[in-house]
Amino acid sequence: MSALKTFFNYLIKQKVVQNNYFADLPHPKKSANLPKSISEDEVDLLLKAPDIGTFIGLRDKAMLELIYATGIRVTELVTLQSNNIDMQRGVIRVIGKGSKERIIPFGRNAMKWLKEYIDFRRSNNLSMKSNHFFISQKLKCLTRQAFWQRLNIYQKQIGLTKKISPHTLRHAFATHLLNNGADLRSVQILLGHSDLSSTQIYTHIAKQRLSEMLKKHHPRG
Repeated sequence: MSALKTFFNYLIKQKVVQNNYFADLPHPKKSANLPKSISEDEVDLLLKAPDIGTFIGLRDKAMLELIYATGIRVTELVTLQSNNIDMQRGVIRVIGKGSKERIIPFGRNAMKWLKEYIDFRRSNNLSMKSNHFFISQKLKCLTRQAFWQRLNIYQKQIGLTKKISPHTLRHAFATHLLNNGADLRSVQILLGHSDLSSTQIYTHIAKQRLSEMLKKHHPRG
């Protein structure tokens, strides 16, 4: 299409033709790249991977549980402040893109492991004065890269061949919610998308899964 438009512009300059018949013809829309996701079983294996007998393992377990429970971005996860976690109500407050604030609830599993992590820090005197909730062994704020590296370790540990990133868990959060009946508008609010079209891409994943399930299990699939 681009070649034809350019060619006819050339023909006009050469006075071979008077009009570019392709000028107003729209380009075909590019198909959107679907975000990578992993199954609920794969998430379950990943969440069970950390060694909860160590500080690092327990911290990673709490982080993995929280990111999957809330769908927050990795930057929002590693910069989460202690005073932005309400353990009584089971919600976190995050500042997302464009300095937009949102309040996100989390479930019982995440609650359990956040409490375990807090108790471990308190009993081992691991700097509860730090503003950052998730800290490194040096009691400093954890970086995005450090969490990514930890995730890669667990990916190899469970034999997951797909390449995943912290964002994969955000995608899994959205996809699994939709697969289990959540409405698109609620998922949009939880993810912090300003435009519903940003969230609609996840419906393609859900439909893809339904199509695969139909082909696999239906007698005439």
